Amino acid sequence: MDQAPQITIIGGGMITQIQLLPTIYQLQREGLVGEIHICALNSPPILELQNDPVLKKAFPGQGFVPHPDPALSSPENLFPELYKEVLADAPRNSIAVVAVPDQVHYEVLQVALESQAHVCVVKPLVQTFAQAEEIGSIAYERGLVIGVEYHKRFDPRNLMARSAYREGKLGEFRLGQAQMIEPYYYRESNFQNWCTCENSDMFTYVGCHYVDLVAFITGLKPVSVSVYGIVDEYPNGNKGFLWTDGRVLWENGASLSVVDALGYPNAAAGGNAQGLTMWCQGSEDATLLVHRDQYRGVKHSYESAGDQPGDTVYAEPNPDYFQLLAQGGEGLLPAGYGHRSAEYIIRACCRVGAVESVEERRRLIRALDEDGIMATPANSSYNELVVEAARKSIQSGGREVLINYGEQPGIHFRDFS
Repeated sequence: MDQAPQITIIGGGMITQIQLLPTIYQLQREGLVGEIHICALNSPPILELQNDPVLKKAFPGQGFVPHPDPALSSPENLFPELYKEVLADAPRNSIAVVAVPDQVHYEVLQVALESQAHVCVVKPLVQTFAQAEEIGSIAYERGLVIGVEYHKRFDPRNLMARSAYREGKLGEFRLGQAQMIEPYYYRESNFQNWCTCENSDMFTYVGCHYVDLVAFITGLKPVSVSVYGIVDEYPNGNKGFLWTDGRVLWENGASLSVVDALGYPNAAAGGNAQGLTMWCQGSEDATLLVHRDQYRGVKHSYESAGDQPGDTVYAEPNPDYFQLLAQGGEGLLPAGYGHRSAEYIIRACCRVGAVESVEERRRLIRALDEDGIMATPANSSYNELVVEAARKSIQSGGREVLINYGEQPGIHFRDFS
């Protein structure tokens, strides 16, 4: 394949604005990808991306093809089926970047694969194991890459931990605690339209990062999930599980507790509260891993607060997730593990897409599966079992749900009779 592949981003929300589009602009700047299309439900998010002053400063002269075009569409008009037309019109071996609410991933992925597109999808892949297996099987049969964007895998501290654990330096995982408490002002955002009780919850949406991370570090599989959720009301009156407390048991008997919420104070200095602690059993002493992910050792005190939600005079910014930085030359360059994660997946899509032989593509996909650095349906579908179990548990007041593997992986309530 001689021509750089087209990128089609499905979804124009926050993650597209702050992470995915800047990364893709940079890859376009480097000549790795070609034309960029963005498809959203309606025109307002498209217009916001077009007018974003940070993106204009970082990537002068670059842009994307909008669907719908704000110049031709009224803000109130909705286009729920438009992405299907955009993907159908994209050239073969294009790349679809799926950044839509969790509950519609499956439908969008089906359309992307039908259009012969490779895929980068925000976590979680889908909401059930059966869907993950189906999507993975279709993609492999057609020689198409699917990479799930669990960006914490590309944080160097987590890659360090993975190496140390698998070299035996951290002993055996026994107990863990993790948290990801997102800003309170997120309740005012599009979350209130989709992250509702019937669709998702805070454990499923952000707690999955740390469940995936423990599996990524240790190689262990989760075997039991129980999630208690507290229902709270969004400003628009919709209700969601906005506070969650989960427990995940692992195949070696270890236990991980995970708390998640839309509950980090708007007035607080950081962007959120997040971190992971793992206590492990060594040969002669206990071992320990502590990651305080919300605090990266940076303190700023500004003349005044900015004009964005959550901006404070005193701040503790995270330099490691995603930044656009002046490093000489025109524009700004993306840096951080958020950039490296999406870049890794898109480069993998380009590398496999450049090969004509389907059999050779499958060999390259198997190599990505075996490497285990990028999450794929083949190497990480335990995440979908956890999500499926979590949704069953939280809807039942926190009842424990067991995960079984083997020939027919699945989930079921623990029977105490």
